[in-house]
Amino acid sequence: MSQAETNPTTPERREHNGRYDLHIHSAISDGTQSLEELVPLIAQTGLAGFALTDHDTASGWDRASRLAEEHGLDFLPGAEFSCRYHYTEDRPRTKTIHLLAYGFDPVHSELAHRVEQIRLSREGRARAILERLAADYPLTWDDVLAQVGEGNAAVGRPHIADALVAAGIVRDRTEAFNRLLYTGSPYYVPQQALDPVEAVRLVREAGGVPVIAHPMSTMRGPALSLDYLGKLVDAGLAGVEVYHRENSAEDRARLLKFIEERRAAGTDLLVTGSSDYHGAGKPNLLGENTTDAATVARIREQIA
Repeated sequence: MSQAETNPTTPERREHNGRYDLHIHSAISDGTQSLEELVPLIAQTGLAGFALTDHDTASGWDRASRLAEEHGLDFLPGAEFSCRYHYTEDRPRTKTIHLLAYGFDPVHSELAHRVEQIRLSREGRARAILERLAADYPLTWDDVLAQVGEGNAAVGRPHIADALVAAGIVRDRTEAFNRLLYTGSPYYVPQQALDPVEAVRLVREAGGVPVIAHPMSTMRGPALSLDYLGKLVDAGLAGVEVYHRENSAEDRARLLKFIEERRAAGTDLLVTGSSDYHGAGKPNLLGENTTDAATVARIREQIA
């Protein structure tokens, strides 16, 4: 099995010997750094390349590709899509999971149309959350807009969290989500989202390569069940982001066993590792988990 690599989470430069970070966000979505700030930092880590995976958008691909070339980096275009499904039958409850997609058609595809609808709905959702918060806290829509890094960024909960930090209501994004913005909070408003199985299908139809992000994370509900992961594989899922800080060592072992079983049954799933870097928005560090060049080549082979 091609293994992703876990690296020490220290700020010093690390030589990665041809490895890639395949899950990185910029200020185009909910990261805190522009591409002009971000790409030189990626180069300083010693990574061979990276994927830009901003939420629900490919608008940074051209700039990221140009900057990557200037800094001697390989670039893989990507995005991260929020999906939601029901995980109980007797008492309907939903779970949000994230799907990474690499190399898909960002314009002429059903996926692009559906994602644009979701992206446009984000502002209405953010305004609804802000209205609920404003009833209890001194926060305005202008406060939220002041935290949006780039003009075409879709406003979301991370920007509201940053506004809460700027207003002195919470210390950081983590406290904002834990106290006020978590799923089920009195201030929470659900967002439009794709069904995960449908999202996998749409990514494949758009020529892209779907990889499930941090499947064992419990930050958005219970960990993804292996039964449901199997449904995603049957729908065309290409790989699993095993090496991520939100997947525990025990859960990584469970995922690797699942992948080995699927390989034995004839489905050769990819194993990836990534940082899920957001700049100052999260403690995650560039290159703290990585993917080898051979796996990146296999991703590219699947792009239609």
